[in-house]
Amino acid sequence: MSQAFPDATAIAGSVRNRDVSATSVVSSALARIEKHNPLLNCFTTVLAEKAIQDAEAVDIAIAAGNDPGVLAGVPFGVKDLFDVAGIPTLAGSKINAENAIATQDATLIARLKQAGAILVGAQTMDEYAYGFVTENSHYGASRNPHNPDHMTGGSSGGSASAVAGGLVPLSLGSDTNGSIRVPSSFCGIFGLKPTYGRLSRAHTYPFVDSLDHLGPFARSVRDLALVFDLLQGADPADPVCTGRSPQPCLPELTKGLEGLRIAVADDYFLKGAEPEVLTALETVAKALGTNQQITIPEAHRARAAAFVITACEGSNLHLEDLRQRPQDFDFATRDRFLAGALIPATWYLQAQKFRRWYRDRVRELFSQVDIILAPATPCPAPLIGQTTLMLDGQEVLLRPNVGLYTQPLSLIGLPIVVVPVQRPGQLPLGFQVIAAPHNEALVLRVAAYLETQGIVSAPVP
Repeated sequence: MSQAFPDATAIAGSVRNRDVSATSVVSSALARIEKHNPLLNCFTTVLAEKAIQDAEAVDIAIAAGNDPGVLAGVPFGVKDLFDVAGIPTLAGSKINAENAIATQDATLIARLKQAGAILVGAQTMDEYAYGFVTENSHYGASRNPHNPDHMTGGSSGGSASAVAGGLVPLSLGSDTNGSIRVPSSFCGIFGLKPTYGRLSRAHTYPFVDSLDHLGPFARSVRDLALVFDLLQGADPADPVCTGRSPQPCLPELTKGLEGLRIAVADDYFLKGAEPEVLTALETVAKALGTNQQITIPEAHRARAAAFVITACEGSNLHLEDLRQRPQDFDFATRDRFLAGALIPATWYLQAQKFRRWYRDRVRELFSQVDIILAPATPCPAPLIGQTTLMLDGQEVLLRPNVGLYTQPLSLIGLPIVVVPVQRPGQLPLGFQVIAAPHNEALVLRVAAYLETQGIVSAPVP
């Protein structure tokens, strides 16, 4: 994986200063994708011709003395549930390949393009985003750049793999129960799940409307903050996207930890983790200067509620196809949808009722602390094809349990950054930096401090 891209900020600076052309940057990205994607399987569609055209347009704008945008010439990819004008939105499925092509880009893609970024392709995912492994029976498994025998996590596994492997410096993914945070942890990169409703979901393929978030992956906190700042803003095409005024995060990155109250989530969030996860967690907590712990109440019930809501809402979108063409689903996705379709309505209503209670209890914790730290995954990336893992001495199914620590927090839409701890000769591990709603600047500030202290980083393997 040599000769990987620098981060997006560096690329854009070089393009804007005419040290390098956008066309050469994008050509290099396409060459890396052609070379490494056969192994990593992180792209399902590569938009080579359109990407070169868009890069040439950036170069023409610069030559004419016009501002091409702060991400001038930066290549990026998107999870294959974002609408991309000119191709069908697969959402990881065989069935959707028969759909008409999208006629316009998703709102978040359009905002990055407006800033000069160049879309180079759509990226591999679990079918309909229902999974934590990105082992897709239709399009294959995405592979971890740190060791291709190991999984990327999911469902945004292709997006994480492409950034971790240096094929592109930025990607966009989605997170319903942990689909940005689990791949960030397994692949050793930075990922942001913003507050629920913070970024527009317009023109993307839905999974669970109550829980779906969109967010970026990057190899530096600065890039993550820059992209989030560009993506912010209300969107009338998405009724969930709030009208809250954008809050720039980049200026907050240098403020350090002064005045912040930080605690480590205990109890549920320490159970089941492998010893190496707990050791790395201690390192991160020490770097943040905290030995305080805090209990997030009823996290196990929150996870159960997330399972119920996910299964019910997810299956409801696909009932007709489940009846008419069950053979065309990924078998693992199909079976989960079928099970979800059989859940009584009273269970779903009770889960939503609990969700409101749980949201209020967790928000009360932020009167005591500003930041909560927790593992993102109970283990490093498992092997591709692995079906079980050990939690608290018990062998359990892998697919539903790698989201052990992410699901209880997805349920109430908190802003979370995953920070990657690199371990020479071993697979990386990620940790969640969590804050109260609409405090993305705060979690990014803590992540930036850890990065400047050398505690977390995302080098290309």
